[in-house]
Amino acid sequence: MNPKQSSNPVTRVKKPEPSKDSPDWIIWAAWADRITFEEIRKVTGLTESKVIAHMRKSLKPSSFRLWRKRASTQSIKHQKLFRHRRSQYSEE
Repeated sequence: MNPKQSSNPVTRVKKPEPSKDSPDWIIWAAWADRITFEEIRKVTGLTESKVIAHMRKSLKPSSFRLWRKRASTQSIKHQKLFRHRRSQYSEE
């Protein structure tokens, strides 16, 4: 059956998730807001500092600065900080 004739819609993703054994997955996961450093460590075994070093080596300097600013201000990149801030909002 032709995909255009299918009754189910086909979802196209601009940047699909790379395979988890690829070095590109680390970069993809580090940019993703909902993937914490703890989850990256579970999959790859890399600590937060190793992920930062990998990003510094792999990205252009300006892209690294943008990512670093974003990762350090996003509360959800660190599970403990995310849970702490979420508990503050639920108490109000």
